[in-house]
Amino acid sequence: MESRATSVLDKLLLLSSLMSTDLTRFEQESGLTTARTHLLWVLGLSGPSTQQALAAALDVTPRNVTGLVDGLVGSGHVTREPHPTDRRAILVTPTARGCRAIDDLRSSHADLAVQLFGDVPDTRLTTFESTLDETIATFRRLMEEAT
Repeated sequence: MESRATSVLDKLLLLSSLMSTDLTRFEQESGLTTARTHLLWVLGLSGPSTQQALAAALDVTPRNVTGLVDGLVGSGHVTREPHPTDRRAILVTPTARGCRAIDDLRSSHADLAVQLFGDVPDTRLTTFESTLDETIATFRRLMEEAT
């Protein structure tokens, strides 16, 4: 069992490396860092958000979000707008350029999903998804126990 488990882990590590390489390629093409891309992805899911909400969604400090938003404001991907109901809050809002980037992210994400899994029968994909869910849950538990 150990050699099979090790072989599966090796394949997961290879997949992780391939995904990292693909992400690096995307970063070079788009000019966006992984963290900025993640922030845009969250904005695409949630719409305009406060920096505090973004920090919670990204699981980073508000100070980190300030730096990310500063960079995205500088590159023309987002603006800071007054919150309509809370004078103290500022909304981070995608610009037209940010919306195009978000649309590109969604499209490339969907395309990759089809390329990777489009020909996999639904029953196998369901089993694979279940196995991944269990693996992720176990890994999270192990990481929590280690801290």
